[in-house]
Formats: sequence, C-alpha cells, structure tokens
Amino acid sequence: MAEYTEDMIDSLKRPDAYDEKADEIRMIQTHVSWVFLTGGFAYKIKKPVDFGFLDFTTLEKRKRFCKREIEINRMFSPELYLGILPVNKHYETIKINGKGETIDYAIKMKELPQENLMDSLLDGNKIGTDVIESIVKILVNFYSRTDTYRLPNSVGSLDTVKFNWKENFTQTEPFIGKTIDQKNFDMIKSKVSHFMDNNSALFAKRLKEGHVKWCHGDLHSGNIFVVGNKVYIFDAIEFNERFACSDVASDIAFLSMDLDFRHRKFLSDIFVRKYIEKSGDDITKILDFYKCYRAFVRGKVVGFRMNDPNMLDFEKNDARNLAKLYFQLAAEYAKNF
Repeated sequence: MAEYTEDMIDSLKRPDAYDEKADEIRMIQTHVSWVFLTGGFAYKIKKPVDFGFLDFTTLEKRKRFCKREIEINRMFSPELYLGILPVNKHYETIKINGKGETIDYAIKMKELPQENLMDSLLDGNKIGTDVIESIVKILVNFYSRTDTYRLPNSVGSLDTVKFNWKENFTQTEPFIGKTIDQKNFDMIKSKVSHFMDNNSALFAKRLKEGHVKWCHGDLHSGNIFVVGNKVYIFDAIEFNERFACSDVASDIAFLSMDLDFRHRKFLSDIFVRKYIEKSGDDITKILDFYKCYRAFVRGKVVGFRMNDPNMLDFEKNDARNLAKLYFQLAAEYAKNF
C-alpha cells in the first residue's frame, strides 16, 4: 500500500492522469486527504490513515466514506460535489477513471478559486456582514431540516460530549510539552470536567428541546467559499457520527472560534448574534464551553501533522506553532467558564 500511495501521488501530479485537459496540477493536503486541482475540477482522495476517530485504512472504507461525504455535503452545496471516480493502475500507469486495478477512489468536485476561500478573504479584510448573514441563513435552514436527537443516551448527549473530551485529552497527552504545556492541559481538563458536572441540567434541557442535531461538524472559514454573492459551505464531517451529531451550539462555536482566532472578533460577535436572532436559540450560556472544545480539537488535529510522514519538516514546524496558538486560545476560553 505504501508503494501504491507514493506512486499514486507522483502520478496524479501529472496532467495526463486526468480526462480533462490541464496545463498544471496543484496538490494541497490536510491530515486526512490529498486534493489535486486541475484548473476546472478538484479530486479529493482520502489518506489511508487511522486516527482512532476515523479509519480510512482499507479501500472499502475509503469508498464507503466517499459516498457518505457526497450525500452529506450535497445538502449544503450540491453544485460542488459531482461524483466518485476510481483511481486505476494499468501496468505502470495510474489514472483517474482509467483502466486496470482500482487502487483508490476520488471525489470529483467543481474547482473554485482558492483565493475565494473565506479564510483567504478574511486575511484580505474582504468579508463583511452580508456574508455572515448568508452563512447564518444557510445554517438555520439546514438545522431546520436535518435529523434531531432527543433521547437521553442518544448520540450528541452529554455522555457523547464527555467521551469526546476524554478522547481529546488522551490523544493530546503525547503532545504535552510540544504543542501544549502541562499547566494549560491540566487547567482545561479541570475546568471542562467541572462545567459538565455542574451543568448537566442545561445539557439535558438542550437535548430535550431539540438542539442536538446532525450538524456540519467542521464549520470553519477554510471550509467556506465566497464567490460574488454566493456562499458555498463544504467538507462537512462524514466519517464519525459522534463528531457530526452535536448541539448546534458546537457548530456555531466552531466558526465563531475561527473568527476569534483570525482576529475578527467583531465578525464573530455578529455571527453569534445573528444566529440567535434568526433561530431564537440563545446559546450564550454554553458558547465558551464549545469554543474551548473547538479550539482544543483544532490544536489536536493540527498537531497530528507533526507525525505525518508525507509532511515536510518545515510543514511539521508550522503545524507545531499553529497548534500552540489553538491550545492557547482554548485556555483563554476555559478561563471564562
């Protein structure tokens, strides 16, 4: 598999690996995927990794999760998600939708300009309240249609929240002294435990009132395109029900945290206020708790890149520094509850 992976990546960097004409192929990657940009389309391939909270280690699993990813994300941006294609190997030739053995699967998407990602637009001060209001409208509409969970032991309940936090702390322990110091790790762990113990009635009330739903699960500005007056939300979580099903406050907290992290607190505040106005759901009592959760998870996940053999040394160093900033932000939120 390692040989296939290396050969596949090298092959998919060449224009002749695709049916459409392409002058140049650009590759970007996250801790769980490679994305190949042809100029007209984007091909996303899941890495054969197992992080505990996701497992893409077999061809069958990657195919299944590709299908699930398309099902969920078409609910947000149907025009972006075009289908699934095999990655084939025929003798020494590896090609998307080619001949021979299927060695992987790719999600084919319409390519939008990377400069239109919301995180890039934020860096250029090109995001205003109109975009924030559009995002809120899309989310409130989605939450009104998606599955709701109300049973005391259903996924998304306080038991799930506790399990997720326990997993976070366990998976972050190896990074103590690298991306988070012992003092902040212990402080966050203590504050989180006390908040959950002291607010069990609040968690139960929100569950009973229908605020726990199938959410986006990874709602940050790197997963939103803004093209003209059109907003495209994409890359919702498909690989783990525990992460996708949560209090909607956790979804809102993610983008709010992301805006805070990017020094756009005024947009973060507007986003939260507009969501509360549009939905009638007052999330203020639980917002900082979920902001802390989202910042902590972001620090953890970014830190995983330090152990990725496909990342270059400078990329691993960048990941270390970025993870530190997320954990510092998580600590600041924890001081508020």
